[in-house]
Amino acid sequence: MKIDYNKLIENKKAVLFDLDGTLVDSMWVWRFIDIDYLGSIGRELPEDLQKTIEGMSFTETAEYFKKRFELSDDVETIKQRWNDMAFERYTTEVKLKKGAKEFLTRLKKDNIKLGIASSNSETLIRGVLKAQGVLELFDAVTTSCEAGAGKPAPDIYLLAAKKLEVEPSECLVFEDITMGIMAGKTAGMTTVAVEDDYSHNTRHEKAELADYFIEDFTEIE
Repeated sequence: MKIDYNKLIENKKAVLFDLDGTLVDSMWVWRFIDIDYLGSIGRELPEDLQKTIEGMSFTETAEYFKKRFELSDDVETIKQRWNDMAFERYTTEVKLKKGAKEFLTRLKKDNIKLGIASSNSETLIRGVLKAQGVLELFDAVTTSCEAGAGKPAPDIYLLAAKKLEVEPSECLVFEDITMGIMAGKTAGMTTVAVEDDYSHNTRHEKAELADYFIEDFTEIE
């Protein structure tokens, strides 16, 4: 379904993007990392794990792993290990979603401020955006760790808007999971749900929850 670009950004001064599964096709990386990481301590990947940690900040996820799997490493060590494991894949294998670069360039040309609001680590966020040649298009990067709460809490989106010096009502949010859409809506922002293989089973719920729904960024014309 096509969406009119001018209608979408009407009265908007900023567009905020979740990263994983929204702007870049990267959710597959974390399943591999979870399997490899847990395998290194002699554990298998529980079926409920990835659904359970959905929306958690990077720090909250590490804290959850430490408690659930009774890990001896401290939280910062766990996070560093994940960064090390993911960095090469993020900078060499992860790609932008279809039409994303063109959409970002168009927004920038129209003087719309751009921000990232992600549960991922800043190291991986900046790494993949730089590798894809779009880091310089963004005015600010905000993480859930920095905001002090994961999604569906609105904190990350409110902080992102504050950084960009815009009102929440002047922001458009792109998200791929229900927790993120809820965070954007609770923050008082207009939301666009993005299809992703990882969250395909919640497609109907995402479409119902968000103000708009797209398969990819080429649908915005």
